[in-house]
Amino acid sequence: MGTTRCSEICPRCIHVKKEPEVSLSFNYIDYLILGLYALVLFFVGFRFSKKGKNDEDIFLGGRSLKWWQIGFSMFSANAGPMMLIGFAGIGFSHGIVGSNFELLAWIFLMLLSMVFLPYYLKAKISTIPQFLKIRFGNRSYNFLVIYSLISILVVWLGSALYAGGLLISGVFDCSLFTAIIIIAFVATSFTAIGGLKAVVRTGIFQSIIIIISSIVLTFLGFQKIGSIDALVNQTPESYWKLFLPASHPEYSWVSIVLGYPVVAIYYWCADQTIVQKMLAAKNLKEGQYGALFIGTLKIIMPIIFILPGVMCYVLFKDTAQPDTAYITMIKRLMPHGLLGLSIAALIAALIDTVSSSLNAFCTVFTLDVVPQFKPLTQNQQIKMGKWITIVAAIAGVGIAMLFSYSGKNFFELSQGLVSILSPPLAVVFLAGIIWKRVNSISVETVLYGGGFLCLVLGTCHVLNYPYKGYWPHFLLLSFYIFMVLSVAIVVLTLITKPPVVQVQPSLLETKHQVADSSKPIWLRWLCLAVIMIFIYLLFN
Repeated sequence: MGTTRCSEICPRCIHVKKEPEVSLSFNYIDYLILGLYALVLFFVGFRFSKKGKNDEDIFLGGRSLKWWQIGFSMFSANAGPMMLIGFAGIGFSHGIVGSNFELLAWIFLMLLSMVFLPYYLKAKISTIPQFLKIRFGNRSYNFLVIYSLISILVVWLGSALYAGGLLISGVFDCSLFTAIIIIAFVATSFTAIGGLKAVVRTGIFQSIIIIISSIVLTFLGFQKIGSIDALVNQTPESYWKLFLPASHPEYSWVSIVLGYPVVAIYYWCADQTIVQKMLAAKNLKEGQYGALFIGTLKIIMPIIFILPGVMCYVLFKDTAQPDTAYITMIKRLMPHGLLGLSIAALIAALIDTVSSSLNAFCTVFTLDVVPQFKPLTQNQQIKMGKWITIVAAIAGVGIAMLFSYSGKNFFELSQGLVSILSPPLAVVFLAGIIWKRVNSISVETVLYGGGFLCLVLGTCHVLNYPYKGYWPHFLLLSFYIFMVLSVAIVVLTLITKPPVVQVQPSLLETKHQVADSSKPIWLRWLCLAVIMIFIYLLFN
């Protein structure tokens, strides 16, 4: 799949081939912008830190978030520095095909808001693993607790600190370790004290910075090129196709259509770092409109994140590389002042990804791990959450440094293995929502047996064993595993006894109630679907 294997699946995961070779020249205006950004960030983060009075304030923001807070916070957590740099790299080397991973996300955001979220809120869960505990028992619950902690620590936190450290150390000419420590300290400071509310409010501020900076960069790129016709005429025809031929080695339409949904179901519907914002919604309606809001924002993301990479190919293809496309555009096009704003946007994306990861880790650990050994009072949970946030930050710094010492293979292996673990989780969560008959025996078999199968196949795929080219495309492999595990869970469910304990009604049993109570939101999702279909017709 090339050097951006993980970013093909989820924008947070990108392999950085080497430190970006950047040499940015700042003046006092740029430093002033960066200084103002830092002051506003700390003000927003700490202003609300004294208002958290219970565990829900720390872990779920008091379950009081409005739709726009949810949407912006999910956007900023999703739009990390790896996404900004990675998507520009895909645009530089392949064109707009990478837009599929943004434009198709609305389907799974709709699935989250209209199918999963009503069940989550009805069960009054605080973490995603708790849903499996209610539905299938402790063994399934413990599996997801362990997986969630590892996923947050390695995929979200460690990789974000590492990639961000490479970026910051290159821009400000400091050591990698110093850059990682600074990032971790800033994110940990307001996250440990202010909890999810601080994360959400800083996320809103940082989303605005990211969007404004990216729009300005895209505008300056168009201004430099001259016109849309000039942009199109200087790029290969395939750069403007969302679906590439089935023979394409990296981004064929077959692998995208079949494989991306497998990972997206878990990423958007069952990943603690993403879904935690939805669990903190004031009510179901606010959560659903929050998902619709970020689904709508997905329309502009290819324009402001992927198009700058295509422009870099036209303007600087002789000097730039995919991994340095975004930084090259900033360096060559942004005037002083806006240069500081652009770097502030990258730092904003980085800080929010790290802070969201820290809050998600402390939530799962404090509410799911600690109570199994020692019950805690509300005040003890708050104190424990703050200390766990600090410990997670230290562990994240260690993992980020391991990436730097281990090099490409370890980083690529860790991202690839976690991503390919999605099929059993996607199967289990879909079955748990849709089919009431599914029991704990079939789920545990799929989680533990399927998880082991995915680890073995994922290791072989990443290491090219037995030889390069033996395995199908990474996304296709995920799809094949998903289909095998889907058949397995159906067969095992039918040949074993149904659950003895009464569970919540399935989606099929409540579809009329859901449809009647959510007609306005369904109509808005339909409007978004029409827009997305038009975009696909236009670019195919």
